[in-house]
Amino acid sequence: MPNQFVVPQFLDVESKIIGPVTARQFLIMLAVLVVEFLIYRIFLNIIFVVLFGVPVLGIGLMFAFAKVNGQPFHFIVLNFIQTFQKPKLRIWDKTLSDADIRMFLQKVDEEIITPPVRKAPLERSRLNELTLVVNTGGVYESDEDV
Repeated sequence: MPNQFVVPQFLDVESKIIGPVTARQFLIMLAVLVVEFLIYRIFLNIIFVVLFGVPVLGIGLMFAFAKVNGQPFHFIVLNFIQTFQKPKLRIWDKTLSDADIRMFLQKVDEEIITPPVRKAPLERSRLNELTLVVNTGGVYESDEDV
């Protein structure tokens, strides 16, 4: 029996490191906490901390835990940015003139098509002889092979 190999499944599931939190979510939340700490240390006023800290925390939670159609939120944001970077208007660049097109249409390359080689049909069935060869382990030789 050939060796059996285990085929990996669920490749799109991220591994959990701390309870239900994945490594990506942990790193995003760690970055959000660092930004929150910087906001606290820079402003030292509870009003500014609430005004700037709460939106940053909300955006961080969205990036870490929100999913849209089964995809993480940061993929959606990246796709959104890439969509707006692409040009909106697509213009056909017609560099060939009508004379060039006529010239290409006049050149017809005729390829010689060779019919596929076919084997000659079998005159009679050799199934019984082949069965004997297989069953005897190659000891049996038919009259035609000799």
